[in-house]
Amino acid sequence: TGDTGQGARTWIKRILNQDMAFQHIKVIYPTAPARPYTPMKGAFSTVWFDRYKISNDCPEHIESIDLMCRGLTDLINDEIKNGIAKNRILIGGFSMGGGMAMHLAYRFHQDLAGVFVLSSFLNKDSAVYQALKRNDSVLPELFQCHGTADELVLYAWGEETNEMLKSLGVSASLHTFPNLNHELSRTEIERLKTWILKKLPIEAAKTN
Repeated sequence: TGDTGQGARTWIKRILNQDMAFQHIKVIYPTAPARPYTPMKGAFSTVWFDRYKISNDCPEHIESIDLMCRGLTDLINDEIKNGIAKNRILIGGFSMGGGMAMHLAYRFHQDLAGVFVLSSFLNKDSAVYQALKRNDSVLPELFQCHGTADELVLYAWGEETNEMLKSLGVSASLHTFPNLNHELSRTEIERLKTWILKKLPIEAAKTN
């Protein structure tokens, strides 16, 4: 919360000592619009959606989530118009960005290549779970990472999210990082890069 797409890019660059770049993959870092954020007493912040509180045990603020899903759908559609096949698009994010990505993919874009979430969670009665209960198509694979020392988004919330999605038919992996708080680590980003290359191999890029 409160960071920008450019901020996320800089953060990853600092961890890797280089940009997260791929010869054949375009990386886009969108920024959430500023909105009043309830956990900060209504102060304006660049957040993907509002929350009633930072907890997995309360209702989702579905209006703000759905509004953002519409905006991000435009972004996906722009890439498709530019000739990118939809099954060659991955989406993901850190913390709230990961929550956003799960809503976007598993409720509205089940034909994407995959989803990655870092230090993220879904609320217990998430609309994502409701949507998947009614679904029988093949779903995007989930690559999830979480630090066991996370004090903001508890590891247990991430683990529960992973188990729920698995039980609803998502092929999901959970990578655990001991002693990692609510932050990114180099090992995690390296592992994510490996997964991205596995999902979007260069050969396929040459043929289409």
